[in-house]
Amino acid sequence: AARGIIHPDALTYATGRPAITRITGLVEHVLYCGEGGEADLLLVAPCTANTIGKIAAGIDDTPVTTFASTALGRGMPVVVVPAMHESIYRHPGVVENIERLRSWGIDLVEPRIEEGKAKIADTDTIVLHAERAVSGRPLAGKRVLITSGACAEPLDDVRVLTTRSTGLMGRALALEAFRLGADVAVVHAGSFPCVRNIRAATAAEMRQAVLSVCRDEGVDVYISAAAISDYAPERHEGKIRGGSPMTIRLNPLPKVIDEVMQTCRPAVTVAFKLGWDEEERARAMLDAGVRMVVLNTPATMGAAEGSFVIMTAGGSRNVTGSKEEVAGAIWSELL
Repeated sequence: AARGIIHPDALTYATGRPAITRITGLVEHVLYCGEGGEADLLLVAPCTANTIGKIAAGIDDTPVTTFASTALGRGMPVVVVPAMHESIYRHPGVVENIERLRSWGIDLVEPRIEEGKAKIADTDTIVLHAERAVSGRPLAGKRVLITSGACAEPLDDVRVLTTRSTGLMGRALALEAFRLGADVAVVHAGSFPCVRNIRAATAAEMRQAVLSVCRDEGVDVYISAAAISDYAPERHEGKIRGGSPMTIRLNPLPKVIDEVMQTCRPAVTVAFKLGWDEEERARAMLDAGVRMVVLNTPATMGAAEGSFVIMTAGGSRNVTGSKEEVAGAIWSELL
């Protein structure tokens, strides 16, 4: 059926490899997915309810299902990306088949439910699941909690005090943790793929969310990458009228990371500090039990790349690159 939509020659041209539409004397399923085969991962995307049912029943009467049976027998990673009408996706038999595949260790990528359809997941999400499947999952079974981005403290019903933090570093850390196999939760005002998003706009909301997760669920790794407000203004009801000078009174807020260290004590805690002159404070945090402190400058806020100093009890090193590269360096150091 797929050949009626995309001609095999188009895929051959795009990939530089022949599109396999039937099993030949070359036994392609064994060549790629058998013992010692060339492939490290089998990705079935999109995957229909019919194909899911055949894989679950051990039926291999198509090239795709034959590849799947071979890959599962070898024990290689398999990622399945369902796509079908929503009514089919909700069918009890399809639900059971999906759960059966999960019980075999197959990674099922959740579809997007839109317009009465269970649509194929977006490309970035599929890629993240594929990367996770072949990473070796050194963080499997670990619960990672990350705070990310800026807080917005209300001054009145219209205005807020905030920072230029965009959450790019938090996003990079969260997605890298997912790739490495962790169960990741992020407390922030945005939404990242493949992780549990816990919404928090103010420092008070972020504090409450972090402490709730730490106390109720437990956390193995806590990374404080958010620009959590140090002060909050006294809030005015309604909208402050313009045209006249005014004084804003700022009240200090508790340090969330200090409360986490005192009450929850995750196995690993990582702090971010803004400014190269914070080295003395960073060393005090390391002495108090923080595993790592990452120093950066205001120039990195909102930028796709920058220079950072990673400090641990064993010393410090400079890392310069994209925030994805820096996130990789941080996780490599922690592992």
